Amino acid sequence: MISRIDKHIRGIVNKANRMLGLLRIGFSCFDEEIFMNLYPVLVRPLLEYCVQVWSSYKQKYINLIEGVQRRATRLVSSLRKLSYEKRLEKLKLTMLIERRFTGDMIETYKILTGKEDIDPSRFFQLARESK
Repeated sequence: MISRIDKHIRGIVNKANRMLGLLRIGFSCFDEEIFMNLYPVLVRPLLEYCVQVWSSYKQKYINLIEGVQRRATRLVSSLRKLSYEKRLEKLKLTMLIERRFTGDMIETYKILTGKEDIDPSRFFQLARESK
């Protein structure tokens, strides 16, 4: 039986891969500038929408999601032969898992400082100060 989270993540990955396919059809050649104008606006938001709610700790899902960005960075013809890490470095991108972690930390900060209308005790057990 396929879990709801499995179905959800696979749906997100499929949507993002379809968008990559449309970009590949629409543009015969990608340079770094064109890629950086399109990928963060058309593909990455599909992978990150409400990610704090559905983000998975399971490696198989992390690999599925990261695989989209891995394929996307190969669209840049001048970087195609570089390793994934080097492509990210050249494009000044980070791995999606790092972006999710940063987003989690920002959301945690907002909850704990009252910038979100969420009761922190629903998610966190705060330690008491010791004297």
